[in-house]
Amino acid sequence: MSANTFENVKALILSAHKSTTSKDKIDFYNTWAENYDQDVAVLDYRAPSLAANSISSHFSGDREAAVVLDVACGTGLVAKELKRHGFGHFLGIDGSETMLGLARETELYQDLKQSMLGDDPLPVQWGLFDVVVIVGALSGGQVPVGVVRELCKSTKPGGYICMTTRSNHDNLEYKAALERELKQMEEEGLWCCVDVTDVEDWERAVSEEEDGYISGSVYLYKKLQQ
Repeated sequence: MSANTFENVKALILSAHKSTTSKDKIDFYNTWAENYDQDVAVLDYRAPSLAANSISSHFSGDREAAVVLDVACGTGLVAKELKRHGFGHFLGIDGSETMLGLARETELYQDLKQSMLGDDPLPVQWGLFDVVVIVGALSGGQVPVGVVRELCKSTKPGGYICMTTRSNHDNLEYKAALERELKQMEEEGLWCCVDVTDVEDWERAVSEEEDGYISGSVYLYKKLQQ
């Protein structure tokens, strides 16, 4: 589906913005799955490694025993990065069966489940995970902001929730809504903010209004004892 040149990848991603229904989005990712890893490498997509670095910097428990929920796991890029940091127990969730097939081939995941975020409740037991991570999906037209409450519910008290979002012009409204929700949940005593990392060179810009690199942010929260 892609010849892995920047212009081809850019055109592909811009075409995805026309995907409005959940089925359209799943169809797009099912079709993209085969070339996904190569295409995001063309974009210099750094979010998986940045999220893994944030988690690794603050997690002090037994990494091999820790259970990680990788939400919107795609082909497994985040699990690969966390494996390098010593984590070894992963459960992945994604809307695309084809992406999940590629994640299965990594042999990193103990379990993989298909679920459309925002349409379905997360198909996991609440309070089970030492780390919950979502990379790339928190953006306008992808996953509703309210999903972060499910991420928190899925996490053990004292566990970590790591989230990323882009800071480009098209995503600023979504990012502001996301940060309001994160703050509201902090005020409700659900979690506390451990770290926010703002990154200038997040990934190569693909919109017609931007060039060079866009910026993004990594949020790390710790679930409080209830």
